[in-house]
Amino acid sequence: MSTLFFKQFLKRPFQIASIVPSSKALVERVARKMDFSQPRVIAEYGPGEGVHSREIARRMCPDSNLLLFELDRAFARDLERQFAGDRRVHVIHGDAASLPHELKRHGIDSCDYILSGIPFSILKIEKKRALLQKTYDALATGGSFIIYQVTNELKQHATHFEHAESEYFLQNIPPMFITVFQKAPPLDHHERGPLPEADFSVGAHRSA
Repeated sequence: MSTLFFKQFLKRPFQIASIVPSSKALVERVARKMDFSQPRVIAEYGPGEGVHSREIARRMCPDSNLLLFELDRAFARDLERQFAGDRRVHVIHGDAASLPHELKRHGIDSCDYILSGIPFSILKIEKKRALLQKTYDALATGGSFIIYQVTNELKQHATHFEHAESEYFLQNIPPMFITVFQKAPPLDHHERGPLPEADFSVGAHRSA
């Protein structure tokens, strides 16, 4: 854990939610929910110090785009430093609710994947539902909204999505629910098939 992460946790414990960043095992598990075999548009809400962002950038194709939405100024500056030489990565110091605006600003139609580690459970119900709607609208047909959370309460609110699968992942402190919400294609949709099916096997083993 970096000094920056610990300092920002002490300042905003509810916003950051966990005293330690995601484990390597969790980062790899989440990345396996995405298909990187072709260029993708991926957005991440609340990347913090960038443990998931770095893994996604490492796996992405050269023509992919990664939009990082970070409210914390110190984290945003550190992310800008980390990805200064990577034209695929766009750091936005602002609210995740600005996703539609940022997609338009970058000339992007939609996202293939949206990843979030922000603690949805502390958001007011109106803001939670509004962000879920914007997330759903920003996803391409067949795209996925992937969350890792201490609780799985968001599942009861994310009724926009046609399909959801969860697993309880123990190889992290604290253990996390990883849930993949999928925006299913219409029955008569033939132009673009859904993205490859995510890996939903259960992570039931603790790290050594």
